[in-house]
Amino acid sequence: MPTPPSPDAVPELEIVHLLRAVTVELGLHSARFASRNGMHPTDVRALIALMDARRAGEEMTAGRLGAVLGINSAGTTALVDRMERAGQVRRVRGERDRRRVVIEVEERAVELGRAFFGPLIERSVELLRGYDEHQLAAVRGFLGGVREAAAGAG
Repeated sequence: MPTPPSPDAVPELEIVHLLRAVTVELGLHSARFASRNGMHPTDVRALIALMDARRAGEEMTAGRLGAVLGINSAGTTALVDRMERAGQVRRVRGERDRRRVVIEVEERAVELGRAFFGPLIERSVELLRGYDEHQLAAVRGFLGGVREAAAGAG
């Protein structure tokens, strides 16, 4: 009698396990960056959130940053204070509402990240250039769906 295939042999689970492995490797890569630069892992997550907001043309208040990172107001204040002292972020008045204080990433922090993560980003872009529009849409749809599922799992 033939042995049934292991659950890992199911193509969908193989991809899920590969995604988990990629997530672990990216986490380790990010931890190396934090360690080499005397940062807390939350600092790295904050920089990513701030750069994402900047790329989207959105202002990031401390309250919104705390919500994105899942930390309370006191923790967010300590985070922003620490990052400001390190020269990674600055507090400025909002463009749309001058009463609001927004957090912006300093260019030197962007350059630091680019120097470390740039080769990985370039390699990822190079890999994606090998896919056609339909394949890219499938990758985008899959990753977007996993992200939504993970965000809703809490």
